[in-house]
Amino acid sequence: MADHDVPPMLRTWFKIHCAVDLLFAAPMMIAPVTTMALFGWAPIDPVMTRVVAAALIGIGVESLLGYGSTREHFRGMLRLKVLWSLAANVGIFVSILQGAPRAAWLFQAIFVAFSALWITYSLRMRPSAARPS
Repeated sequence: MADHDVPPMLRTWFKIHCAVDLLFAAPMMIAPVTTMALFGWAPIDPVMTRVVAAALIGIGVESLLGYGSTREHFRGMLRLKVLWSLAANVGIFVSILQGAPRAAWLFQAIFVAFSALWITYSLRMRPSAARPS
């Protein structure tokens, strides 16, 4: 793969990721108590719910805005997505162990799936090792 190439399917996944992030983030930002109550969360901290929504909006919208960008931009975004999704996986899993609502398993599954996807593409897009001439 040439240095400037970005796999077309990765570009598509960035669009899908934006849609998923906004699907969850918009209601969390607008009506955090009502939204989280639908998932069985109680009590709900609306400030922290909106902070999570803001992170989802930022990462999701940047995925869309960067759709036509260079390979280096995608590599940077992949690093961010890997770090965010792995940290979220750890946080959600610890919360499950501490008695989080059953809906936490849904969020865990979503983050595990996206983590696997981002890690796979990160490995595929590593710079190739310099070969001796």
